[in-house]
Amino acid sequence: MLKQKIQDLARQLHADTIANRRHLHTNPELSFVEHNTASFIEQKLTEIGLPFKRMATTGVIAEIKGKKPGGAIMALRADIDALPIQERNEVPYRSQNPGVMHACGHDVHTSSLLGSARILKALEEEWAGTVKLIFQPGEELLPGGASILIKEGVLENPRPASILGQHTMPELAAGKIGFRAGKYMASVDEIYITVEGKGGHAAMPNIVIDPIMIACQMLTALQQVVSRHANPLTPSVLSFGRFIGAGIHNVIPDVVTIEGTFRTLDEQWRKEAHRRIEQIAKSQVEGMGGKCHIEIRKGYPVLINEEKLTALTRQHTVEYLGAANVVDLDIWMAAEDFASYSQVADACFYRLGTGNVDKGITSGLHTATFDVDEHALEVSTGLMAWLTLKNLEHLQHVHS
Repeated sequence: MLKQKIQDLARQLHADTIANRRHLHTNPELSFVEHNTASFIEQKLTEIGLPFKRMATTGVIAEIKGKKPGGAIMALRADIDALPIQERNEVPYRSQNPGVMHACGHDVHTSSLLGSARILKALEEEWAGTVKLIFQPGEELLPGGASILIKEGVLENPRPASILGQHTMPELAAGKIGFRAGKYMASVDEIYITVEGKGGHAAMPNIVIDPIMIACQMLTALQQVVSRHANPLTPSVLSFGRFIGAGIHNVIPDVVTIEGTFRTLDEQWRKEAHRRIEQIAKSQVEGMGGKCHIEIRKGYPVLINEEKLTALTRQHTVEYLGAANVVDLDIWMAAEDFASYSQVADACFYRLGTGNVDKGITSGLHTATFDVDEHALEVSTGLMAWLTLKNLEHLQHVHS
């Protein structure tokens, strides 16, 4: 009966959820300046009848309490920021903010959580416990809104026993959900290197200290970090995506600047890799007569899906959608600041299928043509409400 009620409500709310998603998609805002987005969320929470508060400037936090006595506490999280991408989709709801786009599905996450909140509120007479709603800013930009909210006490007073989050996955068909227990997503660190040499005429390389040649040698040597120092059983990625040597065809520049990323699924190796990156870079550059300045900005940690919670959540998803619509995922070397929650609380971060090959909805995350099959919004709202109530029920049983 409960499942049917939730599915009926998700169906009834589907048009509103789509409207909310399209409003957010049309009006995206970058990390930590999501002021209008936060105000829109607050307006919708007011319509539902839920009090809220601001945290981390643009974060919006609310609570729903079941009417039955007792009960456990859970948290649900949606990220609200967009990316600095110029949208190329020709759709009525395309971004109206030049150079800003919801290209990672955060509009889906936010509208879905608003829909789940409406379902939980509508059924408040039928469940016990407290659900904390976290509409989180700044997922796309270090240090990440999650770490800021945690420092400000978002997981305290009351402290949730567990936290759930979901993320769009265009490679997975709309209507399907993906899980992976244990280590799921990588840590991420940003690497900034400056190689200083002595520029001059390209026809007289013998009297210059060529930072371009030095930097190329250094980048080649840095590949040893993964190929020769990492345990072959530990996933690791060291990539460089920006290399600027501002000379011209016949001018060797004084300086080269380089930016890259390091990712892994092992926190101890992560620390050791930082040391080796710095050591190799400096020794290579200085050995060829240049100067090396390196900064490694530590980003999000490894995202860990707690084994028991993930197994239980997967089981409940099978109950809601059927086994054919639940899939197991491989590790993913992208990073997510939901990982910060997973370091301090039992967490489950699952993937929401949003693709549809027949409709041509196949573009990947962080692309200018990313879009979703909005059928997924009916699944996402109902499923998260169902998972919340089933997990609360389990927690109450365990602690009774």
